[in-house]
Amino acid sequence: MGRRWRDGRGELVVHGPGQRTDREGAAPVVVPVELATSYRARTKGLLGRDTVDGAILLSPAGSVHTFGMRIPIDVAYLDRGLRVLTVRTMKPGRLGLPRLRSRHVLEAEAGAMAGWGLRAGARVEVRAEVRAEAE
Repeated sequence: MGRRWRDGRGELVVHGPGQRTDREGAAPVVVPVELATSYRARTKGLLGRDTVDGAILLSPAGSVHTFGMRIPIDVAYLDRGLRVLTVRTMKPGRLGLPRLRSRHVLEAEAGAMAGWGLRAGARVEVRAEVRAEAE
């Protein structure tokens, strides 16, 4: 169940457990996502940014660091099936422990993931934008 994305933008859809619910039942949460799949994009990540519009997905990735970052971030480690293994908040200047089953890492501003209902056991879906070829 391997996934291949290209650097770019898209939507992150957060499904179950802990997702927001209303009287009609569960509704997925949709947030903008930046895809960082090339070595260069993954290496840069959120370095030098003061804010994050939604989230950034690093793929493939099994660990992250926050050296050179200006803000604390939420980090979610995802398995091959895009199920959340764990979520951590990291302050700037920290080294995250590698997660053995992690294949992707999702990063967002600290506190954002709790607001989306993103926690261990939740599943996410990535909808990448398709770029039209130049005519």
